[in-house]
Amino acid sequence: MPPTGSLIPADAPFSAQQEAWLAGFIAGIAAAGRRDGAAADAPAATVDVLYGTQTGNAEFLAGELVAGARARGLGGAATALDDVTPERLAAMSHVIVVTSTYGEGEMPDNAGLFWEALQAETAPRLEGLRYAVLGLGDQGYDDFCQAAKLIDTRLEQLGATRLHERVDCDVDFEEPAAQWTAAVLERLVAETGASGGTTEASPAAAPQRSRWNKRDPYRSRLAVNRLLSAPRSAKEIRHYEFDLGDSGITYAAGDALAVVPVNDPALVGELLEHLGAGGDEEAAELLRTEREIRAPSKELIADLVERAPSSELASVVAHGDRSDLDSWLWGRDVLDLLRDAGSAAPGLAELLPFLRPLQARQYSISSSPLAHPDRIHLTVASVRYGAPERRYEGVASTYLADRAGGEGAAVGIYLQPNASFGVPADDDAPMVMIGPGTGIAPFRGFLHERAARGAAGRNWLFFGDQHRATDFVYEDELEDLRKRGVLTELDLAFSRDQAEKVYVQTRMRERSRELYAWLEEGAHVYVCGDASRMARDVEAALLSVIAEQRGRGDDDAAEYLAGLRRAKRYVRDVY
Repeated sequence: MPPTGSLIPADAPFSAQQEAWLAGFIAGIAAAGRRDGAAADAPAATVDVLYGTQTGNAEFLAGELVAGARARGLGGAATALDDVTPERLAAMSHVIVVTSTYGEGEMPDNAGLFWEALQAETAPRLEGLRYAVLGLGDQGYDDFCQAAKLIDTRLEQLGATRLHERVDCDVDFEEPAAQWTAAVLERLVAETGASGGTTEASPAAAPQRSRWNKRDPYRSRLAVNRLLSAPRSAKEIRHYEFDLGDSGITYAAGDALAVVPVNDPALVGELLEHLGAGGDEEAAELLRTEREIRAPSKELIADLVERAPSSELASVVAHGDRSDLDSWLWGRDVLDLLRDAGSAAPGLAELLPFLRPLQARQYSISSSPLAHPDRIHLTVASVRYGAPERRYEGVASTYLADRAGGEGAAVGIYLQPNASFGVPADDDAPMVMIGPGTGIAPFRGFLHERAARGAAGRNWLFFGDQHRATDFVYEDELEDLRKRGVLTELDLAFSRDQAEKVYVQTRMRERSRELYAWLEEGAHVYVCGDASRMARDVEAALLSVIAEQRGRGDDDAAEYLAGLRRAKRYVRDVY
């Protein structure tokens, strides 16, 4: 995936209609359980809802499930998967797992330790456990809902009994998730003999979200669109500010903002001309606002291979090497694949079912509500590549840069809360932030937050990019924060300013002793940026620092880092 700024995989929240229906449903059942002033019954059974989340959606659904369980007279609690040991799991009677999948089939960050323990040979038998699993994912990835599939299979292998069949939800997960939830809860009521009334100790209260969502985004005024990188930079990094107006949106440093993009009209026109549908205004509007035309779907690829077996695409697929196919597809869009298929390519009507819905793009917020309560800031790299005869551009990044109309334009947005990625509640706790490139985004917000709170805790930032002269974004702000004593340490790594490339992980190893001392003094460590290489390299460097300073080997370093994860002192916002 080419760099797209602080982009986070986009799985959307509930629609306003679905939230209203569920809230009314829960309220109605709760009221029935309290009729005639009768005291609420004790819960018939306790349902443990365990969630694995990268962006917050699984956690939100877990809260909805708990509310629904309590409304039906069941006890319930939501817990992150990493907070559950195998022994604790073995003591549970009814478990519902809701998990997303991170990257290429991996567990989300707060489920990795749970999965490691669950697949170990020492994992306990679970014959007394009844369970159900709900997966959240994106069918655009080969390992769709892989984390949910793995957990579902492993629980069965350990002797647990499936309460309900697993459902794997695509990015538009609201309706299938709601249907699955209702079916699972009704099964639980039937099995446990629950009374159907709210439990006394835990009234049914569904978690609340902003009314704005992907189906009904807030139309925000784009107040600022400013170039941060220098003109000679190989990158184009921009600073945006969105006016919250009368939206009622309240955000926290560490949250993400979803931007509802619009496809490039020029690309839409090219595609329609190739399909022989130039001038079809209805089709143009559909492709511009509702369909993904940059990234070809797996279904389209399969259809084109069948239609054009002599095409270059079909030849690559025939080799059966996934990495070769990924390399061939990188940078190519729907129009490229249609041209490759030649006369065998489908027409417009045949093509439309193979185009996935156009999804919102999510970006790490780079501001703090304490410093900027009426605006949300983003730091985004505009994606542009290709030869002069065929240029390619990121859907959302260049929509914001070029086609959102500049300052004063209205852009569809909605909030994506991320409760697991935020400034420490303890203002005295040290904070280590590692964010090269646009990975600096949330840490700018963190530093503004700590400055506004007057927090005494020390703050250390590792930042880098290609060249200091052209890519040192927010340099003046960071220098001001240093002078004010907010930014205690700043380590910079500009990889191409010297013969030997230097990265943030290089600087971490150079300051191994000091970094470990901060960890021992209770520092929280945050990482933001590219998941495929940077985040892995940073974690390897962190393990190296711990192993070197403790002198007890790699296994001890891994367990030390696992302890930081369990304590929520090592968290990542990677994409």
